[in-house]
Amino acid sequence: MGQFHYQKDAHNIVTVTMDMAGAVNTMNAEYLSLMQDTLARLQSEKDIQGVVFASAKKTFFAGGDLKYMSGIEPGQQSEAFEFTESIKAQLRLLEKLPVPVVAAINGAALGGGFELCLACNYRIAAPDALVGLPEVQLGLLPGGGGIVRTVNLLGLQMALPLLLEGKKQVAKKAHEIGLVDALQDDSAASLVEQAKQWILAQGNNPLAGLQPWDRDKRQHGKAHKLPGGDMNQPKNALFIAGVSAKTFQKTRGLLPAPQQIIDMAAEAARLPFDRALTLESRKLAHLITTPQAKNLIQTFFFQMNALKQGASRPNVEPRFSVQKLGIIGAGMMGQGIAFAAAKVGIETVLMDVTLEKAQAGKAYSAARMHKQTEKGRATQAQTDALLALITPTDNAEDMNGCDMVIEAVFEDKALKHEMTQTIEPQLASDGVWGSNTSTLPIAMLAEASAKPAHFIGIHFFSPADKMPLVEIICGDKTNDVTLAKAFDFVQQLGKTPIVVKDNVGFYTSRTFEAQLTEASQLVAEGVHPVRIDNLGVAIGMPVGPLTMMDEVSLKLLLHIRQTQLDLGLRHADNEPAPQGLQVNDFLYRQHQRGGKQYGGGFYDYGEDGKRIWEGLQAEFYNPDVMISDADIKDRLLFRNVIEALKCYEEGVVSSVADANLGAILGIGAPTWTGGYLQFVNTYGLSQFIERCEQLAERYGPRFKAPEIVYEYAQAEKQFVD
Repeated sequence: MGQFHYQKDAHNIVTVTMDMAGAVNTMNAEYLSLMQDTLARLQSEKDIQGVVFASAKKTFFAGGDLKYMSGIEPGQQSEAFEFTESIKAQLRLLEKLPVPVVAAINGAALGGGFELCLACNYRIAAPDALVGLPEVQLGLLPGGGGIVRTVNLLGLQMALPLLLEGKKQVAKKAHEIGLVDALQDDSAASLVEQAKQWILAQGNNPLAGLQPWDRDKRQHGKAHKLPGGDMNQPKNALFIAGVSAKTFQKTRGLLPAPQQIIDMAAEAARLPFDRALTLESRKLAHLITTPQAKNLIQTFFFQMNALKQGASRPNVEPRFSVQKLGIIGAGMMGQGIAFAAAKVGIETVLMDVTLEKAQAGKAYSAARMHKQTEKGRATQAQTDALLALITPTDNAEDMNGCDMVIEAVFEDKALKHEMTQTIEPQLASDGVWGSNTSTLPIAMLAEASAKPAHFIGIHFFSPADKMPLVEIICGDKTNDVTLAKAFDFVQQLGKTPIVVKDNVGFYTSRTFEAQLTEASQLVAEGVHPVRIDNLGVAIGMPVGPLTMMDEVSLKLLLHIRQTQLDLGLRHADNEPAPQGLQVNDFLYRQHQRGGKQYGGGFYDYGEDGKRIWEGLQAEFYNPDVMISDADIKDRLLFRNVIEALKCYEEGVVSSVADANLGAILGIGAPTWTGGYLQFVNTYGLSQFIERCEQLAERYGPRFKAPEIVYEYAQAEKQFVD
């Protein structure tokens, strides 16, 4: 059991230092008990002048108890409501104490932790502390008074964008907005001392311990007015309508939390304060039980934290940090990797066949930094320092001493072998050779290496500097030290690594291809291409699958497939959706339509936008074909899910976390699913099997659920690590 240390000084100021059991302070049952005891003691005091809430942890307060929340089932909404109301009742007692209460925010105060701060009269923060209400990112809304207090503090039009984005704010920025009242003064002995000084400076000011929303005109001379007005203001009604429309366009109605936040913010600007708090609790109690919230909490909190802590990393010490990085190939992928590396301070050598090409690759970093400088996000000095870290070259000797080299040349076995044999001798003796490949087997590429144990696949996604995921692929001779070093390097870049087995297409490319091929299969069956794309967007894809093929390049996709056929890695007579491949061949081989960058693919592209290519429609569209929207959406979604399940069953991905986060961060799986394996958990394994059987009967055996789903359903297991 942790403690809330209670200390009263000579000025009768009480400091409550939160020190709960575990690494962080969390809003759980222990918190309720400790806060209840603390409030009772504060209420019994006769002569206190103020209260300071501080933390004994590195963070101020981590937030709500997500383990508890994720266990709430649909029939337990009343329990969730009562729990939330009990937290709110305590916060109301806290802010109604007759003396000023100050939050001394030494580190992160997020979610419920920042809601505690909002219930204080004054907030002082260390300049680098993080504050915010990120609940929307987990399918929830701030239910401890966060919406109601933020709207009352900042006004509807300033508060709502913050609530919908859920971004964590550095205290300096939060101070500019008005979420934090003061930053730590360098001259102050500590945050707590600065908080005490503020309390002493208030003297007998009766308003210092009164929240703005609790001020009454008769008692205090001035009633609280919402900044920017309430919902009776026409401008606020128009604002809510506009935000609702934009939000639906973004979420397509697949994520309920954003709309609930909009509705609640509007109600906070309309209802009396305490009634609004109660409604906020009801909305949170509902969201907690939705499958979307369960999916997002499981994947983006529990599984993401497990990956960040190294769940997929071998137990190899010490941690590795790249000092000098070599990149072979200054094209789109190589230049992105170079910028990502230089941005975190890594000395980078960017090599290509000519110095001009290498310099053009470095110019990408210059252009990116120029944009950031124009927007005030970087200084010229920062730009100069970053560019000084990148050395363009056409000379292999400049790679000498690199502790890691990433080969990022075209997907050609002979070319990659040549690069390995030519440049690997320049690598430091214990260095790592990484091949950025999405298709070619690592074991095969490592045949050219003198040190196959140091050879590994490091698959970045385009654009490499922006995409958050990196797929790490171990060959049959890759050792644990090499894997650990690659894992550490990816985290050094600030990206999320997943570890996969050396298999055709690895994990992401293999799963991604399943959906794209299914979209082409639907075209072959006579479904209108625009309808396919629209329904793909409707299930949460960033863009429709046919548009995606045009963007990625149909030419590249077919080249990859042909390379795999030529190498004997796949067989043309064993394709699950052969008609779909015929559509792709029709576009590229018969009509040289390789995708957007080659003048067009499924679509024609012009100044007025895109439109479906008439030749495709004339060849395949059949208005008499009757396939329901529900079937089309499930075919597009389930093909990916089934392929992800097969990868897990075959050990291509060894963890559920890798499978889920790889799908969302790497190939644009709909966020609401929580990843393809997590989707099955909340869909229900038995229901998933039943739906697969329906689809298999109508459209072919590729929709049959993998055996692992039957096994888990019989054992009443879920897909969790």
